Amino acid sequence: MKFFLITDNNDTLMGMRLVGIEGVVLHDRHKVLMEIERILHDETIGILLITTKLVELCPDVISELKLKRTKPLIVEIPDRHGPSKIGTSIDEYVSEAIGVKL
Repeated sequence: MKFFLITDNNDTLMGMRLVGIEGVVLHDRHKVLMEIERILHDETIGILLITTKLVELCPDVISELKLKRTKPLIVEIPDRHGPSKIGTSIDEYVSEAIGVKL
């Protein structure tokens, strides 16, 4: 299984390529949705990484896919222009998921 990245930032793509993750840089909702559709039909991709800014372009679609599909796993990642308190965001996600404040 492979990772794949959809990002709005060239720096994020370059950083991921350094560790062997391929991806694309996109900026509009229609192109993001077309790429997600392509990835859903690619059996070799197990994890889809997508930057927060692009998730915010199509939250309805991303949320539905996360709830209804088991593959690929969709993981939202911040880019370098995102919030600097990544650990706090992770704590909030876990707290919300399990219902216990960490």
